[in-house]
Amino acid sequence: MHLTNPQIVALIIFVIAYTLFILFPNRRPLVAFVGACLIVLLRVLSPLGAIRGINWNVMGVFVGTLALADLFLESGMPAVIAEKIVNRSGSIAMAMLLVCALTGFISIFVENVAAVLIIAPIALLSAKKMKLDPTLMMIGIAISSNLQGTATLIGDPPSMLLGGYAKMTFMDFIIYKGRPSIFFTVELGALASLVVLWLFYRKFHENPGTVSEEKIKTWVPSAMLILMIVALAFSSVIDKEFKWAAGTICMVFSVVCLSWDAIANKSDTLRCIRKLDWETTLFLASIFVLVESLTATGWIDAAAAFLSTLIGGNIVIGFVSLVVFSVVISAFVDNVPYLAAMLPVTITLAKDLGVEPQLFMFGLLIGASLGGNVTPIGASANIVACGLLRKEGYPVKFGTFVKVGLPFTVAAVAASAAFTWLVWGTR
Repeated sequence: MHLTNPQIVALIIFVIAYTLFILFPNRRPLVAFVGACLIVLLRVLSPLGAIRGINWNVMGVFVGTLALADLFLESGMPAVIAEKIVNRSGSIAMAMLLVCALTGFISIFVENVAAVLIIAPIALLSAKKMKLDPTLMMIGIAISSNLQGTATLIGDPPSMLLGGYAKMTFMDFIIYKGRPSIFFTVELGALASLVVLWLFYRKFHENPGTVSEEKIKTWVPSAMLILMIVALAFSSVIDKEFKWAAGTICMVFSVVCLSWDAIANKSDTLRCIRKLDWETTLFLASIFVLVESLTATGWIDAAAAFLSTLIGGNIVIGFVSLVVFSVVISAFVDNVPYLAAMLPVTITLAKDLGVEPQLFMFGLLIGASLGGNVTPIGASANIVACGLLRKEGYPVKFGTFVKVGLPFTVAAVAASAAFTWLVWGTR
């Protein structure tokens, strides 16, 4: 590969940005934005090329879902459901397990951090009522949210990235080309991982008692969330290429909900908009530009060619290596830039090996999304959960988290990867 100046510049900026992501995780949005600006200023991409490199449909899904999830949290519905589960559990162990399962279910539809913030107050209150150290339950909540967020198009940024790149609709995450898709893959992994959590929780066999129930403040956000999911399920009818419909639907629902909130509750709409996660939004958009620079300068094709040479013609070794490598990388660094950079590589790799591209794309998503569950710094939800525990006087040691996160991840990844291979690798 004969290197040109734009290729060298693109690679240097990407490597430096990635290194800074690791060294300064709290500055990732700023680092990504500066990197994207440098890509344009140094003429690796034109301003128009950078704008085109951003998947605006995915951005619409992300921002729109954030707005609706925030109102869903404030409605009180998730808290009521969580408390009812705790109050009807026969043992502390079952209460802990069901709360984790509920967190995972909520994460299917809202961003992982939001899901943790929805359930955490209930979990902490329940732990106090049961006179229980909340550490194990909070770790379970965090890693359950990370796992289930992968199941649908709107659950987590990595899934949105995959959906945007592969032009997959909401329903494609359920059934794709007539075969069980990512949703069933993740749910199988969830069942395997719940067994692991049960092994940690089973010693808490006492009755949990009861916790005071909250009241639902309003049903409107819940109804809006259900309607949005239904609309997304049918979005493929009008947008088979996943270019605009999903993002537009999510943004329309968020505008309707924010308008309702302003009228019904006399809320400050600007304040509601300002408190959305704009840092992650900026980070995601900037990552699109950084990865586009690698694609436009030929680095993605070069990486795919190198992997093909390394793997040879052994598809099994290629699939397993990709999944394991993705888990290891994502255990310590953010999965968004890694996934964004590797998606084009998996497509080229699949073509070189003559297999369905879904085999490597889904394997990449499994490894990159679930690998963050291994360590307390591997995912934002983990960091948030550990921060909440610290405030409550329960600092989480690195080894304590890994003791739960590692077997949880191994079980979930093994089951999900095996299912993916059976569906997409044996035909």
